[in-house]
Amino acid sequence: MFKLAHNGNVLLDVIEHSPPSAAFVIEALEKSTFCECRIDYDAINAFFKETSSERSLVVASKHDATLTVTLSDDKMLATGELTLAQGGKVLALAQAKQQLIKAGVARGYKQAFLEQLLQKQFELPAGTTVKGILAKGRLPEDGKSSKLLPQVKTLKERLHTPKLREDGTVDMRDFGKLASVEPGTLLVRQQPATSGKEGFTVKGDILPAKAGESSPLVAGEGSEISKTNPLELISTIAGVPVEIQNGMRVDDIFTIGDVTVKSGHINFDGSIIVTHNIEPGMKVTAKGDITVMGTVESGELTAQGNITIKQGVIGHQLGDKTLSCKIICNGDIHLSHAQYSYLEGNNIFIERQASHCAMKATQLLQIGQTDNPQGKLFGGEILDAGMIIAGEIGNESGAKMLINMVASGKSVTTETDECLKELAKTDEQLDTLQATLEKADLVKDLDKKKLLLAKIGATQQHYCQQAEQLEKRFTTLEQNLYELLDNANLAVNKKLHSGVEIHIFDKVLRTNRSYPPCNVKLQEGKIEIEFKTS
Repeated sequence: MFKLAHNGNVLLDVIEHSPPSAAFVIEALEKSTFCECRIDYDAINAFFKETSSERSLVVASKHDATLTVTLSDDKMLATGELTLAQGGKVLALAQAKQQLIKAGVARGYKQAFLEQLLQKQFELPAGTTVKGILAKGRLPEDGKSSKLLPQVKTLKERLHTPKLREDGTVDMRDFGKLASVEPGTLLVRQQPATSGKEGFTVKGDILPAKAGESSPLVAGEGSEISKTNPLELISTIAGVPVEIQNGMRVDDIFTIGDVTVKSGHINFDGSIIVTHNIEPGMKVTAKGDITVMGTVESGELTAQGNITIKQGVIGHQLGDKTLSCKIICNGDIHLSHAQYSYLEGNNIFIERQASHCAMKATQLLQIGQTDNPQGKLFGGEILDAGMIIAGEIGNESGAKMLINMVASGKSVTTETDECLKELAKTDEQLDTLQATLEKADLVKDLDKKKLLLAKIGATQQHYCQQAEQLEKRFTTLEQNLYELLDNANLAVNKKLHSGVEIHIFDKVLRTNRSYPPCNVKLQEGKIEIEFKTS
C-alpha cells in the first residue's frame, strides 16, 4: 500500500488503492513499517477535502535524529537539544561529537553526559525533543590568604578561661597557672597563601584565579624566625606569648599582688599582672599589656598594649575639673564599669555602665556584653569614637551629655589642606622650571645648553615625583575621611534620652525627647536618626 521514495517521502498510490478516508490512511500508516515516520496530516486531510488528479500522495516522511548544541551567554555551559529520529537513522556517538566540535566546545565535556542524552533515542517516542547538559565550565577558585596557626596558649586566651571551683562556680580572680614558654619554643606556624585554581569556559578560555594574600611573618620582641623554617616563629626568651599583627612576641611578665604606697609606682618594659587592686594615687606603666584582677581607684595606668581590668575603675572630679582616674593605652581597654574616669584606647569595652567619664576611642566604644550590648552611658563626655554601641544613652532627667564622633576627621581635613598647599607649590615650581627650560633652549653654546637642560630635567623629575606622591597622599586622605564618616554610627539598643548633644564631624544634633532603639548616622550632610525594627 505504501512505498518509500528516494528522497525519504512515504507515498500512497491513490489510483490503485483509493482509500475511503483520511482516518483509514492514518490508521494504516500507524500499523505499517512506516509507523515511526513523520505523518503529514495536513496533506492527507487536504486530499480528501479537495479533488486532486495526483496518482500518488505524500503521506509521511523519514527524518534522521538531529542534535543542536547551544552555549550559554557566559560560555560556562553547553546544552544539547536532541530531536529523535522519525523513521530515519539514530544519531551515533561520533556524529554527536562532531556537533560539539562545530559548536566550539573544547573543555568541560564528559562523554557520559553525551551517552546519557543519546540513550534517550531508545527510550522515548520517535520525534521527541529532549535536552541535556553536555559540557560544563569551571569557575576559578581564589587562593587562600596566609594564616597564622598559634602553637601556644597566649595570655589573652588564659584570661578568657577562669578557673572552675569544685562546687561548679567560677572564680573570676583565679585564672590558673600563667601561660609561659621557654627559649626555643615554637610559637606560631604560618600556613602559606595558595595561588588558587584557574577556571575555564566550555570554549577553552582560561578564567584566572586570584591568588591569596601573603602577609610576612612578624617576629616581635622575644621571638625570631626559625633558621630552619621561614614559616615558623620561635621564642628567644622565657616569658608569656602575646599575639601581635601577623606574628607574636614574648613578654617577660611582672606579677604583683596590690599596687600600693608600699610597692611604689610600677614601670616595666614587658607586661604587668596585678592580682588584686591598685590603690589611689598609684601609677602603673607597661610597654606590653596591663591586667588588673581587681579594681583601680583614682590610679593612672598607661600601656603600649591592651589594658584589662576585671572589676571597675573609680575616680572623682578634681578641683580643676580633671578626673582622678586615667586609663590610657594604644590597644584595647576591657573593664566591668567606670565612673569619673578618663579612658583612652583603640577600642573601649565596658560590660555594665559608664557614668561621668571622659572617653576617647579610636574605633569602637561599646557599653554592655559583646553579644547583646545593653549597658548604660550617661554624664561626662565622649571625646572621640568611630562607632558607639550602648543600651541606654543619657538619663531621664535630660541632663546634658556631649558625644563627639569621628573628631579625628578634623585632623584629616587639616592634613588634606596642607597636602593641597604643598601640591600647589610643587605645580608652581614645575611651571617655573618649564619657563626656564624654554629659555635654556635658546642658548647658542651647545655644551652650556646641554648642561642646563640636564640640570633642569633632573629638577623637573624630582618635582614630578613629589607631585605624584602628594596626589597619592591626597587620594588616601580623602578615602580615609570618607570611610570615617560612612562608618560612623551611634547604635542605641534601648533608649536615647533628651539632653544629648551629638557631634558627627562638623554636624550637630541635640535630642529634645527620648527615642526608642535607633541608629544615629551622618546621611547626605545631615545627622539622621533611624529607628530599629524589632
